[in-house]
Amino acid sequence: MFRVIIMAIASVVLIGCHRNTSMIANAQQSAMHLSAEGMPVTGASSTALLIEPEDLLTIGSDDVEQGPAITGAIQPERRADLRAEVSAVVLQVLKDNGDKVHRGDLLVRLDDTAIRDTLSSAEASARAAGQAFDQAQRQYQRLVKLREAGMVSMQAVEDVEIQRNNLQSELEAAKARVVTARQQLDRTEARAPFDGIVSDRKVSAGDTAQLGKELVKVIDPHSMRFEGMVSADHIGEVKTGQRVNFRIHGYASHAFVGKVARVNPATDTITRQVEVLVNFVDNTDQLILAGLYAEGHVDTGVQSHLMIPASVIVKEGEQRYAWRVHGNALQKVNLSLGHRDERSGAYELNGGMGSGDAVLRHPGNKLVDGQTVEVSKSATPAAS
Repeated sequence: MFRVIIMAIASVVLIGCHRNTSMIANAQQSAMHLSAEGMPVTGASSTALLIEPEDLLTIGSDDVEQGPAITGAIQPERRADLRAEVSAVVLQVLKDNGDKVHRGDLLVRLDDTAIRDTLSSAEASARAAGQAFDQAQRQYQRLVKLREAGMVSMQAVEDVEIQRNNLQSELEAAKARVVTARQQLDRTEARAPFDGIVSDRKVSAGDTAQLGKELVKVIDPHSMRFEGMVSADHIGEVKTGQRVNFRIHGYASHAFVGKVARVNPATDTITRQVEVLVNFVDNTDQLILAGLYAEGHVDTGVQSHLMIPASVIVKEGEQRYAWRVHGNALQKVNLSLGHRDERSGAYELNGGMGSGDAVLRHPGNKLVDGQTVEVSKSATPAAS
């Protein structure tokens, strides 16, 4: 009985192994059949890629503006760094960063106690000198009349005249001291030199302002310009009035346009670059924050060049490639790129493809080189 059970189990196992072997053989035969019909076994997808009209783009030439690169920052043309002209303690700071000011507005007040005392003393000295001079002048006039009558000597007249002249000199010196004291008193108040905005407050009430210390900075937001630097190797191409296309960090989505206003006649002694001042073409663009970094190029000419849009390019490490549709297959093609056009964002195509090649406009990340492509009969590649 036990032997019969063992033989039954062995028969079931043999039947199962035979059935699995038949399934594996059938699968291998099916795979060989697919390969024989030309379908890729490895490295390609067995599903054809359907191409619609909006999926294709034709590589073509475009006019590209040429010119040297320019880098720099946005700075106001009208800016004033107000500094302490006397040594005194800061009593008040009436404006803070971002406050609008008008010409003549009081910004910072310094302690003027000592200067007022000096002014009072100078004014008193000037009054005394004036009285002494007036008295000497009257004495001189009396002696002149007595001399004409022969009642005094010529020497007495000359002595009084000398005394009068000395007192006149002292009076002028006293008046000069008064003027100087008043100027010092005026310098205890820092006022706005023009309409603008306070951009940098350097002191607070209670600080000791030494002579020359920075107090506050005022800028005119309507006088912004691009202060850029151009390599001395290309400065000969830059002329006044040329168009400048540039972008400002912080406003990357907006392209700015300017014109060369002036070219510095001297190079920087360290970088050997030349400063180029660029005015905004659109005055509304001047309301940009000062100090922002900007970069672009000066348009010195236009050349036709083979271009490829940025949306077509796929990045893989240091490599740049695009997917070309050739016949009924998809090809992965490495690209050699040049400069980027600031206007359109497209790149110069130096190698890899030629004019008229059809590429995928927005390639995905699951494409396979050699994948079969099914192009719709109505699909016509759009021009670049």
